[in-house]
Amino acid sequence: MDRETRVFAESHFRGLRGRPAGGVGASPGRVDFIERPDSFSYADFFKGYLLPNVPCVFSSAFTEGWGSRRHWVTATGKPDFEHLLRNYGEVVVPVANCGVREYNSNPKEQMLLRDYISYWKDYIQGGYSSPRGCLYLKDWHLCRDSLAEDVFTLPMYFSSDWLNEYWDILDVDDYRFIYMGPAGTWSPFHADIFRSFSWSVNICGRKKWFFFPPGQEEALRDCHGGLPYDVTSPALLDSQLYPMREHCSPPLEVTQEAGEMVFVPSGWHHQVHNLDDTISINHNWVNGCNLANMWHFLQQELRAVQQEVSEWRDTMPDWHQHCQVIMRSCSGINFEEFYHFLKIIAERRLLLLAKGMGHGEVEDSQDTLLGRQQAAFDVSRIAEVLASVVAHPDFQRLDTSMFSLQPEELLQQLEEVMVTTASL
Repeated sequence: MDRETRVFAESHFRGLRGRPAGGVGASPGRVDFIERPDSFSYADFFKGYLLPNVPCVFSSAFTEGWGSRRHWVTATGKPDFEHLLRNYGEVVVPVANCGVREYNSNPKEQMLLRDYISYWKDYIQGGYSSPRGCLYLKDWHLCRDSLAEDVFTLPMYFSSDWLNEYWDILDVDDYRFIYMGPAGTWSPFHADIFRSFSWSVNICGRKKWFFFPPGQEEALRDCHGGLPYDVTSPALLDSQLYPMREHCSPPLEVTQEAGEMVFVPSGWHHQVHNLDDTISINHNWVNGCNLANMWHFLQQELRAVQQEVSEWRDTMPDWHQHCQVIMRSCSGINFEEFYHFLKIIAERRLLLLAKGMGHGEVEDSQDTLLGRQQAAFDVSRIAEVLASVVAHPDFQRLDTSMFSLQPEELLQQLEEVMVTTASL
């Protein structure tokens, strides 16, 4: 990030006055296609798509050097089953059944990749049908596997990735996934975890995306308040079941070709269908641009839990703590872990700035280049959100006595550094 981009971004967030970025608004009408890597800078992406929180599609030129595009695909553009079997056949992978609805998702099972590929071959030979159903390999954490080869190179546009930076430090999880499945597999209507951004690259095959900007999903709720499972279902035409449907704008539709890369903004609900036999690489990520969205989402999640168990508020000891436990089991994170997430990222940015790198850069564990302007911007974003966290009544109820750094002390450090870096 250069200084001009940082100043632009900080002005943008001052104008929001703490509101989540990319809130309720009209659809942009179309999704831009970015053709050439040599004429599209990080600043172009940051100002044109990341800050406004709108989707775009990058051409296959941005991924043409990826190992997976060379090794995982046959000369005819199909999945190279033999290569996958040789390299990963004994790996256990998660597989969803697209034909079975479990709430607004699909049930999963674990199987060896060789067994899934055997099923996939039989499914193709059976005319894309099987008594076992329509099975979709989803959320395979290949990058955590020591067998991972030269699969991809992280695009610089997505290199400020706090979510995976945090989980890599803990060394217990990540949000980097492989998806693969036959034509007809699909992901139901949803918004990404923690209201993260995501990016998705088709290694082979094509996908059809249906995008709804933040707020539009409210018009898709049924008469019971639930969101739809499948936005292409004729059931949505039933005005008694979906009384607000007429107030929802048509979705933005995108057909993603092989090699192309889709940027999915924060809080955009979407549904995705594989039009061909398809393999894709997908990352979820959070940074300073959608941190407030994540915090807003977590507050909503806690309120939902509190409402669900409100009848026990006066009789259950430590009711507020139980709500945090329930929230973590449902959402994957609670207020205490969110603070530790902020703390770890903040400490790394403060360390970088304290080293006085001048005009240089420092290479972090994810092999991305993080400059001082980006670090200073990150500090400003963490400070704003942390101030809101510290002031939240439910955070104030937490026992922070064992924290290695008290939240108020961290906030003070961030605010002091913001003053010293203002002229960077």
